[in-house]
Amino acid sequence: MVIVYALVMLSVVLVGFSVWAFFWAVRNHQFDDLDTPAFSILEDDDAPPAPQATKKTAAVTNHPDSADSL
Repeated sequence: MVIVYALVMLSVVLVGFSVWAFFWAVRNHQFDDLDTPAFSILEDDDAPPAPQATKKTAAVTNHPDSADSL
């Protein structure tokens, strides 16, 4: 019979801890946005590669007579 009292006290402590953890999570805004983190894994984080300059465009942009060099 003593084990029943011990298990009842243990269950009361566990329920108390669960209620405390729930209210802590609500107070710390853990349940504010549930959808955005799930969709963030679908977003592409890689930036597109920068266009590479060819020899012809590099020669034109580095020409001393170009308007950009003034």
